[in-house]
Amino acid sequence: MEDEKLVKMKDQVYRDPRPKEFFDRYHERSRNEQPNWVYELVRLVTSFYAYVFLRARSIGTDNIPQSGPVIIAPNHFSFMDHFLCGAFTRRKLRFMAKSQLFTPPMVYIYSPGGVFPVRRGAQDEEAFITAGKILEDGGVVCMYCEGGRSRTGQLATNAKPGIGRLALETGATIVPVAIHGSAKVRNWKRLQFPKIIVQYGEPFRFDKVQAPARSQHQAVADQIFAEITALYSRLDAEGADAVAQTVRAQRRARRSSRTAAV
Repeated sequence: MEDEKLVKMKDQVYRDPRPKEFFDRYHERSRNEQPNWVYELVRLVTSFYAYVFLRARSIGTDNIPQSGPVIIAPNHFSFMDHFLCGAFTRRKLRFMAKSQLFTPPMVYIYSPGGVFPVRRGAQDEEAFITAGKILEDGGVVCMYCEGGRSRTGQLATNAKPGIGRLALETGATIVPVAIHGSAKVRNWKRLQFPKIIVQYGEPFRFDKVQAPARSQHQAVADQIFAEITALYSRLDAEGADAVAQTVRAQRRARRSSRTAAV
């Protein structure tokens, strides 16, 4: 995908000058309260946009466990990726968002909608404590291996270690997700609307580890990102219809195998 075909994004701001204490109230809310009606309203509006204008469809939605702690791990091209991940499941996804977004008026949507802040570049322990608490309570956290959004329309070349840390410290089930086409979501400014495919891969997990080393964080993050990359590459090379047919065939084969075993 060539850079010139993409609408330019604003430059990223990595440092938030506000002190840690400013965000304590948002973490407190996320740790102790479930997302309220705001989540459902935003999900309704953004899902309508995704279905109608982005022609979004999903593959493998049944790979999302219906209960228990889950880390949803997608690639990240667009501001719509959060909503696209949540559009195909009734489970309420909780998102770790950069702290710069926590300003009026959007903060009045983010916080009651279950979003919590992370102060990028500040080794923000509070964000991991909040994510860990949500997973401990059996919730679902969506976290990007790449950290911030890709600026090129291509997958990153490496993963950030944070998701590996969260996976090891919690032992939560991980669902890798490939979002194909969202790099062009901003092209609505040119009246161009891409077709979006969201594929949920096979779930897996790592054994819980007490105080894992950073090298372990990175190794696990790399494994998760490799699964995402494989899903995305197949969608890119074979197309959604072929991938969907393969997934359905594999599902039928598993059912037949279980029936035969009984």
